[in-house]
Amino acid sequence: MPFPNLSELGSAWLLVLLVAGIGLILPSIIDRRRNLHRGLLFAVAFLLGLRYALWRATETLAPAGLTLDFLASGSLFLLEMLSLIGSFSAFIIMSRLRLRSEEADANSGWWGATEPRVALLIATYNEELEVLERTIIGAKSLRHANKQVLVLDDGRRDWLRDFCAAQGVRYMRRPDNKGSKAGNINHALARLAEDAEPPEFVAVLDADFVPHRGFISRTLALFHDPEVGLVQTPQHFFNADPIQHNLGVWRSYPDEQRFFFDHMQASRDGWGIAFCCGTSSVCRWQALQDLGGLPTESVTEDFMLTLALQNIGWKTVYLTEPLTEGLAPEGLKEYVTQRARWCLGLMQIARSSMGPFARNNLRLRDRWSVIDSVLFWMTTFPFRIAAIVYPLLYWYFNITVVDARLPDVISHFGPFFLWIITVLNLLSRGMVVPVLNDVSQLIGAIPISRAAFTGLLKPNGHPFSVTAKGGDRSRIVIQWGMMAPFLALFVLTLVGLLLGIVSDSFAYYDAGDGKWVVLFWTIYNLVVLSVTIVACVELPRRERHVADEPERATFSVSGAPIHLWLTSLTADTARLRGKRLEQGTHGALDIREVGPIDASVISPTMDGARVQLFPNGAQREALFLRFYAEDNAPGVGHVRVSAMLSDIAQRLTFSRRPPR
Repeated sequence: MPFPNLSELGSAWLLVLLVAGIGLILPSIIDRRRNLHRGLLFAVAFLLGLRYALWRATETLAPAGLTLDFLASGSLFLLEMLSLIGSFSAFIIMSRLRLRSEEADANSGWWGATEPRVALLIATYNEELEVLERTIIGAKSLRHANKQVLVLDDGRRDWLRDFCAAQGVRYMRRPDNKGSKAGNINHALARLAEDAEPPEFVAVLDADFVPHRGFISRTLALFHDPEVGLVQTPQHFFNADPIQHNLGVWRSYPDEQRFFFDHMQASRDGWGIAFCCGTSSVCRWQALQDLGGLPTESVTEDFMLTLALQNIGWKTVYLTEPLTEGLAPEGLKEYVTQRARWCLGLMQIARSSMGPFARNNLRLRDRWSVIDSVLFWMTTFPFRIAAIVYPLLYWYFNITVVDARLPDVISHFGPFFLWIITVLNLLSRGMVVPVLNDVSQLIGAIPISRAAFTGLLKPNGHPFSVTAKGGDRSRIVIQWGMMAPFLALFVLTLVGLLLGIVSDSFAYYDAGDGKWVVLFWTIYNLVVLSVTIVACVELPRRERHVADEPERATFSVSGAPIHLWLTSLTADTARLRGKRLEQGTHGALDIREVGPIDASVISPTMDGARVQLFPNGAQREALFLRFYAEDNAPGVGHVRVSAMLSDIAQRLTFSRRPPR
């Protein structure tokens, strides 16, 4: 209803401003850790969503009939409502939160004087030595002493067998690759069961994930509860994911999985439905024995393991602490392949014996957990494609898919959208950025949507795709195959908009105020498509890990110390500032926690030099531990808005160089 003495449009904007004003004061009155506060925030979101859905159903659809207008309008509405149902499910999940760090503190060392025996399983197929070396070294260096490190080689490589022997870790291979990763782990579990003293707990690490020194001790603390069968921890990444990297926002915008691992999983744990994500998890040996090993009905054996454990009465819990860090997919193809595999695996689970409608012992909340995940994969990505395609129907065919007056759009969609963005950013500390969030969904929307529907209709018979890691990333690569549909949609959208304006059809099409909705929608799509196209240009990756902050270091030449600042560091090179050094200067660079390393200047700079490092074996291991095994979170944990906008502007104008 309009406010007194204001036009309908003014009243609509006043309502949006009212929501914005409330959003500004929320941080001062809301405690994101209190479930009551979270529940109230999402209750408002639920009501605003229902208000929007009712308006869409009763006032925005084309008249019913066998017409293209009704078919287009109705199909978009159906997709949007399915997506909204998925959002409502996520709202309910996020209305709770459980953080277990205090519980881990209180139960540290519950086992007494004798440490539990732990087996660390590192599953590998085709990873190169550079990737495996740091994981093995990190696993060996855990503070927990009573452990055994096992490398499970499904690639049957002799050089890896020899490397494991030199490192003093146990090496296993099997004659085939049946069951993929789950089969590999099950083979190791069978071998461990034959040992004189089987482990009490089993930790699983992907080949590219390095455990922090406290990984075992912190996770074991939550096994004080005898009903806990599995503890999952977050996945952090020491390199930028493809979207961060290609858009140049690796220092100002978190990786795409941070929202899920830092917030959604902790909320799921509040409902008792946190699930295993494969790597960075620890499972009780007895629980695995009760289960008979990992299930192999799905390519996402981790989620299915959770359901299988819950089906026989074991709990899965989540510890929101950075206890491992790994290598994010470095290329867009690998990034999308990984997510399409997750989608396929979830659909296989939905059709399996652990499905939400199968006869099993799963609780109602466990069934809801699967349904929520199915809704996410089946609605989010198809709707993202639809949001780009449907405005074209107006520009080319004069089909109005949203027949709405501008004041009504602002008053119904505006408050709902603004409230959701405000609440999600309040609870996630600013991790939801509209355009970038749309880009991350759109870039894989086509293959993921295909995986969702083919997986649900035909769950078996799909090949298992391993996410490739490592390799040469030293040159610019344009992913033309991935870019092509977005480039075509951008051209169609731009041409349609220009034709509509130039030919005056924008003024005369019978869409009422709906044309203004389509105009804004089209301009927004052009922005999203532009950024998506830029993201398809893969920039070189010269180095994978750099020091977070400068530190003091000493470079000794012929015994004379030179005190400098160490501003970046890898296992092979370092960047020094403070005094210009000539090329070829040889000396020893003394690095904290590593010691003096032989080094030679490879290129002078205005205020220092880049030096080549020549570490011995022990120093190389010390560097790996310094990079990857520290008990802190690598990367960016929240959005830095001004820096992010600056980074994107520099990238779009090609004034930012690739990370060094």
